[in-house]
Amino acid sequence: MTGPHSPTVVVVKDAGLLVELVAARLLSRLVDAQAVRGTASMVVTGGGTGIACLEAVRRSPARAAVDWRHVDVWWGDERYLPAGDPERNELQARSALLDHLELDPDRVHPMGAAGAPPDEGPDAAAERYVEQLRQAAPPDHDVPPFDVLMLGMGPDGHTASIFPESPGAHDNRLAFGVHGSPKPPPERVSLGFRALNAAREVWMIVAGADKAGRVALALSGPGRVQVPAGGVSGTQQTLWLLDEAAASALPRELRRR
Repeated sequence: MTGPHSPTVVVVKDAGLLVELVAARLLSRLVDAQAVRGTASMVVTGGGTGIACLEAVRRSPARAAVDWRHVDVWWGDERYLPAGDPERNELQARSALLDHLELDPDRVHPMGAAGAPPDEGPDAAAERYVEQLRQAAPPDHDVPPFDVLMLGMGPDGHTASIFPESPGAHDNRLAFGVHGSPKPPPERVSLGFRALNAAREVWMIVAGADKAGRVALALSGPGRVQVPAGGVSGTQQTLWLLDEAAASALPRELRRR
């Protein structure tokens, strides 16, 4: 895995405990960031486990400890579908958590939607997202240093919308349009490795035995082209948060409980 910090692997019994763990950690991390800088930022992800984590945040009484008006929300990737499509990560995240918080709308940064003007396709939507990132970045940087970037991993080892051996796995742009995705829908927008690896903390949240083989491969240090999930790391910390099923192919010495 790239980056100066070796990943830390945390294993819990099942997917239910995993989402509760992530929710508790996220709330604590946002509170800590606001104590230091007055603001906090997070990158959310889609997928069943990622959305379940946001739902767990919504249920937590501790969510009141965060000043949500000073939290920036970004997305790691998006399905390039109409704004009201229930398959969009944005809509799912809003339903699970964001619509239940007192957020500053100017601090919420969804990716472009199909059919929304100007609808020029996923490539143009990616370029507009890059401009948003640059506007929010500190001087002499082209992306903000996200406090927490949450990602999932597919059974094939993809993360965000970067698939193994795909053009996105070779792409060095901050964000790009995805065409011909092996997982529907075929058109998407995704952050690239340069943006993903700018986060202070990267959390790879994975549940399920169908992903165990790729978890083990990702943590063995392959290139990002073969297993994109293994190519993402935080500048301060990289966490692999797993349930026992997802961790089942790991050597015992890598598992921390």
